[in-house]
Amino acid sequence: MASLSKSLRWSARAFLALVCLAVAAIAVAQQASKDPAPPPPAAAPAESSPIGGAPTPDLGNIDQILEGEEDVLSGTGFSYDPGNRRDPFKSLLSSPDRPEIRGPRPEGVPGLLIDEIDLTGVFRTSRGWVAQVVAANQKKSYLLRVGDQVFDGDVVGINKNEVVFKQIVQDPTALKPFREVVKSLNPS
Repeated sequence: MASLSKSLRWSARAFLALVCLAVAAIAVAQQASKDPAPPPPAAAPAESSPIGGAPTPDLGNIDQILEGEEDVLSGTGFSYDPGNRRDPFKSLLSSPDRPEIRGPRPEGVPGLLIDEIDLTGVFRTSRGWVAQVVAANQKKSYLLRVGDQVFDGDVVGINKNEVVFKQIVQDPTALKPFREVVKSLNPS
């Protein structure tokens, strides 16, 4: 009895599938009879304008547009202005823009690291402010003016109580490639 009901179900499914195929074939045949094949386009003379008297399109502009699209697809025709944000198209794993200096640091002021500098005095001269700093690891005193370059940044400003440095940051996730460091004469 169970085998009889299975064979009936199978026969009903097969019949239903055949009916669906027949309906689909009839629909396709009716659609083909409604849409006759379009006539082949007539060859138009080269100087004649299209219907309505409109001028023929300039094919030179189309070529320029296609060349522009090719430039964009090849990656040479697009630039991104990140503003003050990190460029999202730049890999975080790639090397930084500035080459990282390795090896021994130069002698004197160009070899000082901002984190190692302690401010010991500030003087006013006829040419502006001068800061006296000492490097913690060198036990030497140096004089800095605005615009002097140290190993990892620049001296941006000096006033009677502090020196402001612009330190280069090697962190690709940072929004700015630098940070301001203020060394005070009387740290609080």
